[in-house]
Amino acid sequence: MLTYQPGSTAIHRLDPRSKLLFQGAFAVAVFAHDSLVVLAGLTVLALGILRMATLSPVRILRSFRFILFLLAIAPPIAALSFGPPWVVLDRAVTSAVAGYQVVVMLLVAGAYVHTTPVRESRAAIQRHVPGRVGQLLGVGVGLVFRLTPVLLADLQRIGDAIDARGGENLSTVERLRRLALVGLRRAFDRAGRLSLALRARCFAWNPTLPELSFSRLDVPVLVLSAGLTLSVLL
Repeated sequence: MLTYQPGSTAIHRLDPRSKLLFQGAFAVAVFAHDSLVVLAGLTVLALGILRMATLSPVRILRSFRFILFLLAIAPPIAALSFGPPWVVLDRAVTSAVAGYQVVVMLLVAGAYVHTTPVRESRAAIQRHVPGRVGQLLGVGVGLVFRLTPVLLADLQRIGDAIDARGGENLSTVERLRRLALVGLRRAFDRAGRLSLALRARCFAWNPTLPELSFSRLDVPVLVLSAGLTLSVLL
């Protein structure tokens, strides 16, 4: 599971608002263009960002392997037809291109998670979305980033425990049922302990968040974001 890793790269030093704007512009460009040439250029751009962030694309793809599995089986399913000619290849190609667009977007999203502290993401959201809505979104982002790795680790340990008790002899349905039941129980336990911990620490809806400021490094990122957004008009 990808988490924030401290570093001194140029991507780490960017303002989180610049990175969020770039993600939005990149997503607009990726999903607005289905030309293979444009997608190839955006792929090179995404790989360049990963290189600057000293992050391996293999690590990102491994973290999103379940999503990749769904994207891989989508084209053959889309190609199937309930009548003659039974298989429509154009549908498979369209589905494959859409899946590749998602993969390219995941590369950039993984770079953001790897280089941006949770508190800075929360600060960027709460300072630009007013009122309780912004506070709720900020808290939600923080909890998702912090709890998702913990819950995934719990599922891994539960699966290992089932295997250690002869789980390999169970049917797939029974194994998934046990994994789901124990996983949900563990998730509710985590939620209960989290609620108690928040009350014990006098949880505040509007805590003192880190100061955010743009620097010279952010200028080319903002220009590139504007260019990607305007490319939709071409």
